[in-house]
Amino acid sequence: MNTDNKVLACVDRSHYADFVADYAAWAARRMDAPLEFLHIIDRHPEIATGSDHSGAIGIDAQEALLTELSNQDESRSKAAREQGRIFLNRLRQRAMAAGVEAPDVRQRHGALEESLVEQQEGVRLIVLGRRGESAETTQRDFGRNVERVVRALQKPILTVTEGFKEPRRVMIAFDGGNITRRGVEMVAASPLFRGLPVHLLMSGKENKDAAKQLEWARTTLEAGDFETSAALIPGDAESIIAKTVLEQGIDLLIMGAYTHSPLRSLLFGSKTSDLLRLAKIPLLLLR
Repeated sequence: MNTDNKVLACVDRSHYADFVADYAAWAARRMDAPLEFLHIIDRHPEIATGSDHSGAIGIDAQEALLTELSNQDESRSKAAREQGRIFLNRLRQRAMAAGVEAPDVRQRHGALEESLVEQQEGVRLIVLGRRGESAETTQRDFGRNVERVVRALQKPILTVTEGFKEPRRVMIAFDGGNITRRGVEMVAASPLFRGLPVHLLMSGKENKDAAKQLEWARTTLEAGDFETSAALIPGDAESIIAKTVLEQGIDLLIMGAYTHSPLRSLLFGSKTSDLLRLAKIPLLLLR
């Protein structure tokens, strides 16, 4: 087993954690890489105690209140750690049942984005759910952390949906840019998709160099012994990608992510976020 670059599965206590575990175990087996589950415990959970601490109080009462609040925080933290330990052990057993040898587990206090930035060295692939506890609570389309996390990291990120289906056919949304060119080279050199047919799709605005760029991608994958097909379809990239996923029976989509600044995405929207919301299959996002 390659012990240098691990698969890092970032999980929270939503029901999507099982699917993160399944896809992370699949990736770890395919790449012969170690697997680690990481559970982040929020330092400042929004928990109300139900007690009313308003009003003017004396010094002694203030000290007593601070002590009480400190004890409550410590008790909540201890309970969260214990619940997290049980939760992680269950996922560890699930991964072992899927054929992963001795997956590791870890808990950290902090914020998800900062913790993953600190942890990304030595990581080959990060796996996380497209939705999590926040989305289950708010009924949003996808977790509030996903875009921030993807923008902050420089590692490939596999974002998964509900349910697990072992990928049998993958597609690369290729635009000829540096990120997706590196993605093609990564796929060609990695065991993750070895033996699976790869469909290359180039869409968007018409480009006089598009055919040449697509041919480079096809020959690069074929040089890596991949069964490769390619299509050049000008037009709205989002709708063409979605249509092709259905027509080609694609199980996993590979694409560049958030290539524009956060300000531009705020003003004009982001195709990455749109596809994250709409796609029913896992997305491997490249940075």
